[in-house]
Amino acid sequence: MATDDRLISVSGERLDRSAIGAFLNQNTPIRLIDCNLEEADLSRLDLTGWHFEKCVCRNVKMTGATLVNSTWKGCRGGVADFAGASLNEAVLQSCDFNNGNFRGASLTSATFQSCKMIGADLSEARHLNVTFEEILFADAKLPNFSFRKARLRQIDFGQADLRKCDFRDAWFEECSLRDANLRDARFDGADLRGADLGGIRLMDAKQFKGATISRAQASQLLSELGIHVR
Repeated sequence: MATDDRLISVSGERLDRSAIGAFLNQNTPIRLIDCNLEEADLSRLDLTGWHFEKCVCRNVKMTGATLVNSTWKGCRGGVADFAGASLNEAVLQSCDFNNGNFRGASLTSATFQSCKMIGADLSEARHLNVTFEEILFADAKLPNFSFRKARLRQIDFGQADLRKCDFRDAWFEECSLRDANLRDARFDGADLRGADLGGIRLMDAKQFKGATISRAQASQLLSELGIHVR
């Protein structure tokens, strides 16, 4: 265990709730490097400002935990449970949170970058000014999520639940909405020219009223009716 400025670094340890609780007595954020937290129950703990680097977090339980201003880099957290946790101002980078549970979590000003979140559940998450970049959201649940005025870059929403999402004035670059559930989603003012709209039926095209699409995308939608644009 080494001290680096105000952070205490712990490397290569397997840690459970008891071990993490002991670190809380240090009254300073902890940096965990290559640590194994698999299946640890860390629910409701206050881990404000903690750093997690290349940690194994599969099935970790963070339900209701306070993770404000925490940093997650290169962590493997499949099926991790962050339900009701506070991740305000947290940074999650190059992590695997496939099938993770973020239901009801607070994500204000959080940043997700280059993360795998296939099948993740963000239903009822409280969010404002969340940044998503290079995210694999295939099969994820994001109903009622607001992406208004967001710049969405390399986001794969393939087959995701995007019911009642707000994409007004959003800008898409190298994104996919292929086969997503877009029922009652709003796209007024959105620029969809950088999005894959495969699987969208012409009868659903009214949802894109006020949005900008390319000629190729328009042709794709019309082809659903057997109409070819030359």
